[in-house]
Amino acid sequence: MTTYSEAKPLREMIRPTTIIEAPRLSARLGAQVTLATETFQHTGSFKFRAAYNLAYQVPQKKIIAASSGNFGQAMAYACKLLGKWCTIVMPHNSAEVKIAAVREYGGNADLVNTRIKSRAARVDELASEHPDAYVASAYDDPLVINGNASLGEELCRLSRSFDCIVAPIGGGGLTSGIVTGVRQSGKSIEVIASEPLLANDAARSLREGHIVSNEAEPQTIADGARTVSIGKHNWEILKQGLSSIVETPEENIKEGVRLLFSLANLKCEPTGALSIGALLTRPELFQGRSVCCVISGGNVDSRVYLDLIA
Repeated sequence: MTTYSEAKPLREMIRPTTIIEAPRLSARLGAQVTLATETFQHTGSFKFRAAYNLAYQVPQKKIIAASSGNFGQAMAYACKLLGKWCTIVMPHNSAEVKIAAVREYGGNADLVNTRIKSRAARVDELASEHPDAYVASAYDDPLVINGNASLGEELCRLSRSFDCIVAPIGGGGLTSGIVTGVRQSGKSIEVIASEPLLANDAARSLREGHIVSNEAEPQTIADGARTVSIGKHNWEILKQGLSSIVETPEENIKEGVRLLFSLANLKCEPTGALSIGALLTRPELFQGRSVCCVISGGNVDSRVYLDLIA
């Protein structure tokens, strides 16, 4: 079992994001598109950056968190590496591949029907049973934001320059991290978020100037964005740090998955395709510009993926 003194900090554990030039996508979308894909990150998504940074920094040996899957499996793997224990509260209809991964990495997947009980309510129950545990948010935690900032810093260190970075948004952990990383690098790169239209609480919050919540977890195909509201820590960064939020219809999310498969030979999950969906939804924002599209992850059930690309 790893001891704290043996543990390595985040910068020594992450895989650098994979950069893919996408000339066929560029021609189709009318912009100079570069893909920064986290599908080859540990556990298949950017969430490892956040999960490992949090698990490494907190002194507690037990961690409880809610996740639709990517943060959960990243936390399970991070805890395995660090000799810690975790329980992940997940919707009962989460992608099977994500539930299996949490368990295979050694985490406990606690499944809940979110139409009956919210993930937050179940987390509260578990926290009362394990008062010595750290209750982690998948997005609303400074340690999560700082972990994700490593991606923004990486993109700013690339030899190429971008007019804007487009990334998916759910709770706001990824985009607030990217904004933070860009700021820390001293660069002036516009950051644009892409959010499912069915789960557009962040876009409504930006318009109204305060956090607006969804009534329930929205059932968008982009399961990584099924959040009730943007996080409070994230909001403080994003209300000034985001240029805009594109509200992306479900069909454009699906088309983004298909285009990445057919024109870039890249498998991704629906949430990961939100950045491409933004270019399909608001082409006038990106016409002729150099755009870095963050592909946040590639964990998707095979049956869902086959239906999308068929």
